[in-house]
Amino acid sequence: MSVSIKCLSKYSWFKIKANNKVIHIDPGYAGYLENQEIPKSELKERADIVLVTHHHMDHLQEEALSQIQKSDTTILAPEKCQDRIGGNFQKVKPGDELKIDGINVKVVNAYNTPEGNSTRKLHHKGDGVGYIFTFNSFTFYHAGDTDFIPEMNDFPQVDVALLPMGGVFTMDVDEAIKAALTINPQTIIPMHQKDADPEQFKKKIEQNQDKSESNMNVVILGMGESFQLE
Repeated sequence: MSVSIKCLSKYSWFKIKANNKVIHIDPGYAGYLENQEIPKSELKERADIVLVTHHHMDHLQEEALSQIQKSDTTILAPEKCQDRIGGNFQKVKPGDELKIDGINVKVVNAYNTPEGNSTRKLHHKGDGVGYIFTFNSFTFYHAGDTDFIPEMNDFPQVDVALLPMGGVFTMDVDEAIKAALTINPQTIIPMHQKDADPEQFKKKIEQNQDKSESNMNVVILGMGESFQLE
């Protein structure tokens, strides 16, 4: 059975769907919801699970959450999201492992490092998270906002990695390449690229693969575009 991945913002909001089950990750943006050009049909399809990596507005907006949430939606988020979500969510931290509706979720670290290429070190270890989860036989990694971190060396095999590369609050293109080569997923979807060029990332990945045994596919998704895993 196939899985679809749809990009819903220029930051890190993705909708992943299979078998009539819907997962939203980081429903956030800058500005107002009506200016985001998100098709209304995408918001009418309510989430079974919402994964939030951290409390910043470009990753978590109350208005977006209220649009996609239903009475039995399971929301996972770190503790710092409390003020924005209220009490109706499950607090998670790096190292947690959960099973929700048959979906295995592993919570991992996401943070800036002193040596990382991010220029603004706002993400402190333990405040934000990333998620590794298996959905319909595919394993996904959503990195949240992070630099390359040593924990990536110990990640399990991943089919799809959603990696930031903006270079301000997160790793830049070169550091994202290092992360990709370390994690070695089958598919990489760039996100949170700010002014970085995802085509440059794709080209550099292809050049690096010529020197290694990896065979990664870079999929660049614009707003509202989707990718199908078979």
